[in-house]
This record gives sequence, C-alpha cells and structure tokens, in this order.
Amino acid sequence: MTPFLAPASDLSIQMAANIGNRNTGILAAAASGLCTFIKQYGGDADRILGVSGIDPEHLQHPTQSVGLPNYCKVFEETARQSGCDNFGLYYGQQFKPQALGLLGYIGLCSSTVEQALINVARAFPYHQHNSLIRLVDDGECYRFDYQVRHCAIISKRQDAELSLGIVNNLIRHAFGSQWAPRAVHFEHPRPESWHDHCRLFNAPVHFGQPCNSLIIPKAELGRKMPGSDPTLLMVMQDAIRQLNMHEKTPPNIVDDTKVQVRHQLLSGEPTLEDIAQSMGLTSCSLQRRLRDQGLPFTVLVDKTRCELATHYLQLHQLPISELAPLLGYSEASAFSRAFRRWFGVSPRQWRQHHDSLEKHSVVS
Repeated sequence: MTPFLAPASDLSIQMAANIGNRNTGILAAAASGLCTFIKQYGGDADRILGVSGIDPEHLQHPTQSVGLPNYCKVFEETARQSGCDNFGLYYGQQFKPQALGLLGYIGLCSSTVEQALINVARAFPYHQHNSLIRLVDDGECYRFDYQVRHCAIISKRQDAELSLGIVNNLIRHAFGSQWAPRAVHFEHPRPESWHDHCRLFNAPVHFGQPCNSLIIPKAELGRKMPGSDPTLLMVMQDAIRQLNMHEKTPPNIVDDTKVQVRHQLLSGEPTLEDIAQSMGLTSCSLQRRLRDQGLPFTVLVDKTRCELATHYLQLHQLPISELAPLLGYSEASAFSRAFRRWFGVSPRQWRQHHDSLEKHSVVS
C-alpha cells in the first residue's frame, strides 16, 4: 500500500462514526486546508466563513455536510475580499486528491487512470448534490463535464475552476505534474488574468462554453494508478453510498425548472413546451405544478432573468452590450426595457451604483 494512504481499518472506523451525517450538499473534505489558504492570500477566514454561513467546526470533519450554496459563496467572497480574482483556480491547483476524502480515495484506489475517472464520475453524486458530472466519449478524447445545477447558486466561477483543477491533479497523480489535457472549457466569461489558467493547466483554455470540461486524450489512460487497491476501493465506495442511504429530500419543481430555464436562456427565449420536455413532463403538468407553488412559468422566467442580470452586471469584464443574448433576449433594447421594469434604472446606472457601494464598503 502506498505511503499516502491510511490503513483501511482506520479509515473505516473514522467513516463509521460519521455515517449518520447524511450529505445534503457537499462533503466538507472539499474544503480541506481552506482556512489556511485564505489566510495566505490575506483574507480573514473567520469573517469570510461567517458571511458565507459556514461553521468552521464543520470543516474539521471530512464527512460532514456543508451547504453547496455556502461552499460556493465562501470562494466568491474570498476572491472579492482578498482581491485575488483567481483564488479558486489557485486553491484547486494545489489540492491533492487524497485531501478530498472518500471521493479522492475512490480515484486513487482505482486500477487505472481511465477507471479512476469512471469511478469518480459514478461516486460524485454522493459527494456533491445538485450538480452534473459525467464522462463523455468523444472519440480520441474523453470529455469530463462538471456543472453546478443548484438553483440558488449563480456565482460559481471559483468553484468551477477549483473543481477542474482537482480532477486535473488526480490524473497528474499518475502521469506527473507536466501532464496536460487537450483543452479546458469554462462556462463563465474570460477573466482578466486568464493567462494563469493556460499556464497552470498547461493547455488552451476557452471561456463562455456550454459546460465546464476537461478534454482528456485517451492515449495511455490505461496506465496503472500508483495507489491501486481494490479492497480499499470497495470500502470507500460503500462508505460514500452509506452517507446517502437516508430518506431523500423530495425534488423541488421550482428549483428544477429554474435550472432548466438558465440553460435554455443561452439559446434564446425559454418555452414552456421545451422546458417541460427536458424535465420529462407535459406542458400542462409543469404549468399546474408551478402554479401550485404560486409561481407561473412566465413569472419564473422573468425572476430568473432578473437574478442573472444582476449577477452578470457584477462581472466587470463582461460588457453590458453582451448581456442581452446571455439572458435569452434577441435585442439589447428588450433587455433594457425589462431591466428598467425590474429596477427603475438602466443597467449602466445599476452597475455604477453597485460599484460605488462596493468602493464605500472597502473604504469603511
């Protein structure tokens, strides 16, 4: 057994003590070493965790559940308060797979690199909820997709960059630090310091893509994982499943619909028919279930656009002229009219006012 792996018996005892902590968000192992890393970049860890609604004590227990919105917020808040716009990128690049707890060991104990990717993709829903992860066969390459789909999370750039960095490090564990994917894709707009992304992934990085993805050449993926251990792999897979064996929270029709609406906005005006079909429902059924929640489909679309508009306006690298198509509007004038209806001011005035409040907050 390789040195970095704890004995299977010790890990089993540790996990058994925490089996009752059902995961409803993301396992706290995904924040290993976070407080120390925040301090390295000049951030106040206690303040940032407090603002983000995270109890520091929870981060001491790898199988404790942390709310996914809170987890994503802590990275966005750190990037803002520390002035390090690439905080998530740097955190992910230094994150070792073994620090990821159960999910990390599932990858490390797999037989080959290819099997590690398959096993991690299969186990990921137990590690993190309300998210998409899949391994897609694209011919000469695999495409490893990752996407947060929690309706309450809009700002998720930092999480995307750190998550792809962790997967990248899992592969580098077998191939060495110089291994590089064919390309890297991110959903969010290109940040100012995007050259660091290319340097750290050692690959072309494309922004504004449909999904966060690593494009991984299949050549040599049959290489053996250095810590391959079939017995420990079985223990890890069983343990992560047990964390999710309790009664599931029933799906929320409003949240599920908002996720689908956000995706379709990138292609134009969302329609009830298309959204219902993507959810495996009839139009009448979806409309009825939304009305039962007091939120008709047209109101839900309008609310989702409003939330996204304010999020995009806080991304300074994103010109206002480019917002309309991101919100499903065919013309900028339609977006401007909608924005004035929501806030009584133009998008430009809203951004200026928000910027002045931010500067005042920093000064005080």
